[in-house]
Parts: sequence; C-alpha cells; structure tokens
Amino acid sequence: MAEAGNRFPTAVLQNFGDESPTEVMCGRDVSEAKDQPKASKASLVSQPKLKTWGKPYMCGECGYSTGRQSNLSRHMRTHTGEKPYKCDQCDYSAAQKSALNQHLAMHTGEKPYMCGECGYRATRKCDLSKHMRTHTGEKPYKCDKCDYSAAQKSTLDSHHLATHSVTKPYICGECGYRTADRRHLTRHVKIHTGEKPYKCDQCDYSAVLKHHLDIHLAKHIGDKPFMCGECGYRTNQKCHLSNHMRTHTGEKPYKCDQCDYSAAQKCSLDVHLAKHSGEKPYMCGECGYRTADKRHLNRHMRIHTGEKPYKCDQCDYSAARKHLLDIHSAKHTGDKPYMCGECGYRTTQKCDLSKHMRTHTVDKPYKCAHCDYSAAQKSTLDNHLAKHSGVKPFMCGKCGYRTAQRSNLSRHMRIHNS
Repeated sequence: MAEAGNRFPTAVLQNFGDESPTEVMCGRDVSEAKDQPKASKASLVSQPKLKTWGKPYMCGECGYSTGRQSNLSRHMRTHTGEKPYKCDQCDYSAAQKSALNQHLAMHTGEKPYMCGECGYRATRKCDLSKHMRTHTGEKPYKCDKCDYSAAQKSTLDSHHLATHSVTKPYICGECGYRTADRRHLTRHVKIHTGEKPYKCDQCDYSAVLKHHLDIHLAKHIGDKPFMCGECGYRTNQKCHLSNHMRTHTGEKPYKCDQCDYSAAQKCSLDVHLAKHSGEKPYMCGECGYRTADKRHLNRHMRIHTGEKPYKCDQCDYSAARKHLLDIHSAKHTGDKPYMCGECGYRTTQKCDLSKHMRTHTVDKPYKCAHCDYSAAQKSTLDNHLAKHSGVKPFMCGKCGYRTAQRSNLSRHMRIHNS
C-alpha cells in the first residue's frame, strides 16, 4: 500500500528496463530498489512478464494500466466515486469534464453535430456517429460466438448476456427477478422503490431510465431524428423506425411455435399466443371484460372513467388513446407518412395502410373457427364471432346496457357524457 500522502493510494507506477522484466514499485522507494543486487540472466528468464509495454501507470485496485498519468487520475474516480466537475446551474456533478460538457448542453440546448442526410442534431460527436449507422446500415460490433452483429456496443453486450451467458447471478430480493447484467438489476429495483431519478427540466415528468427522459424531451423540442428513406416518415425513437420499416419490407420476425402465425411486433405475438392458451388474466371490475393484454385493460378502463390523458398541444382536443391523438395531430401537420407502393395512396395510420393493401390482394386472413366466414379486418371477424357465442362483454356501468362490440359501448357512453 502506498503512503498516506499519495494522492491515489492504490495507483502503481511501473518502471521498464531494456531487456528486463517489468518491475512494479508498490510501497517501496525507488532508490531502495536500486540498492538491491541485480538478478541473474537465468533468473530473469523464469520471471513472468506483465504485458504492459508503454503503459507505466497502473491501478492497484483492478490492474488497469495506461501510458498517461492523467488517464490514471480519471480512472481512479471510478473507485473513489469522486466527481470534481460541478454544474453551476444545478446540483449535477461528474467524474469527467466531457460528461459535464455534455450535461451543460442540456441547459443551453446547443447541438453542434448535424447529420447531412436528415438534419438530425446531437450534442456529442459519438451520438452523431451512432446515428449515421441508421443510414449506412453499418454493424461494426460482431459477436465472437455466433453470426450476430450490432450497430451499438451496448446492444452487442446485451446480446452476449441474454444469449450466451449461462449464469444470472444478480437477483431481486423483492420478486426473484434474475439477470446476468448488474445494470439491469439496478434499473429493475427502481420498479419496487418507485425511484425516478431522471427529471424533465421543462415539466413534472420523471423517468426510471435516462433514454425514457431523452424520448420525452424530444416531445418538447419536436425533434424527430430518425427518418424512413422510403416514405419520409419521421420519429423520435429508433425502435419506432425499425417497426415502421416492416410496413415496407413485410418482415414478420416473431413466429408462433404452435401455428403458422407470424407478427411484425413482439407484443402482437404475445397477444396471439394467449389465443392458444385461452388465458385472459386481466379483468375489468366494472363490467367483467377480460383480456390477455394488460395494456388492453388499461385502455378499456378509460371507457368507464372517461379519462383522456393524451392532450393536443395545438388545440383543446384530448383522447383516451395515443394513436387517436396521433391521428388528430396529423390534421394540424398534414403529415401522411404511410404510403402504398402499388398506387401511391397515403394515410396517417399504419393500420389504414394495412387495410388498404388488401384492396390490391383481396386478402381475408381472419378466419372464423366455427364456419367458413373470413374477413379482411380483425374487428369484422370479432363482430362475427359474437354471433356464435352470444357473449356481450361490454357493459355500461351507469345503466347496464351490454353489447358485443366496444365501439357500440363507446357510442352509447356519449348519451351519459353529453
């Protein structure tokens, strides 16, 4: 252990002599070492050599080595927790000056790095480099155990942990959730604690994850950096662009292992799988409506509560569902991002484009299990199935009216709400 006066108690300086093994000075005076007799050539051969050529500064905690003392100083903060760089506008502090500079850009709104393809702007050069891969399709990070490749290193790391890691040593004491990644456990625990450390500086919104806050902030500035090269559709989330691209490619990567069904989205597959099991664990306490998808129950409850959480920022319109707000917002912008490659028809909704495409194919993929009926739209099949079952799951909590169709209940509720 180094003396107490040393700024970094576990920092180790390594001296390298020509044609000699690496000497590590740790807690000994260099002059004292010079007084020791030199090792014979034979003894030198038997000594293990530390492969740190040209990197004389080493961390005694973890073995990290570097050629520059300043790099070692920065590294040591990962062990000490020291954050000397303070923001003069809020309580934020950072271990690295570059991190503080990035944070300050949030206060100024400055984004000096711009994409020449679509106009996307970023506060960091590395973020622009990552963004450019959405245009080039470059995936430089290769998995050494399979053919998988990724555009981002963090994505490759997640792939390794999820696919090739056998053990999941990190476990949640509340619910037993296990993961191979400590960061995932840290994020998961916040579900139980309710902690939301990432705060929006423009409204009361807070988030568990930083990328959720980044997505939220884009709503304030209207930034939509991810653009479809086929039809010009823009979004503030890369995952939304990936989902959108499947409307052009027809790709449906999520396969059912019990039938031929495949889906473009994982959530669609999850809902489909519930049809095989028949399980519908989520039930409405007002009318007995049951569903396999928790999100569907949350949306359904708004029929009873009248809640309309999605507000238009240009007029007084509000909606119970986000996609209804998106449709409404398109009236202000005139944006119709979904286009038919056959005839040029454009629409504001992906589902409308899917329906339109069937006018070219005359496709009726939704089959009745009880008779020969088939339909081009799932909602049409659902209406038909009610005739077989006689079930009317949608009930008005004010007068007891029941119906087989949710749309009928929505229309009925206007009688009470008017």
